[in-house]
Amino acid sequence: MQWARQAGRQVRQEDLPVFLPIIILFAIFYFLLIRPQQKKAKEHREMIANLKKGARVLTAAGIYGTIQSLDESSIGLEIAEKVKIKISRASVAAVVSEDDSIQKDDKKKK
Repeated sequence: MQWARQAGRQVRQEDLPVFLPIIILFAIFYFLLIRPQQKKAKEHREMIANLKKGARVLTAAGIYGTIQSLDESSIGLEIAEKVKIKISRASVAAVVSEDDSIQKDDKKKK
């Protein structure tokens, strides 16, 4: 019967130090893992939305190609002369320059 009374008791101020490490751990996970991942996902969504015909891209599979056609869910890539493939927009990993180096936003450096 003793445990039944304790199960329904109110959280008191003395109980706060018990929950404090859990709250601190959650805050650390949020700022070190969750928030940066959300920011990276947002940047990827923006990059996919801003793709244009003629841009050189790198796919998630490691294939370099030039965008030949765009529609809502897919992209037509030319990966070699007269060799075209159709891929999902989400599989584009990065926009690359002519020398195949990944382009970064200049905003991040400032």
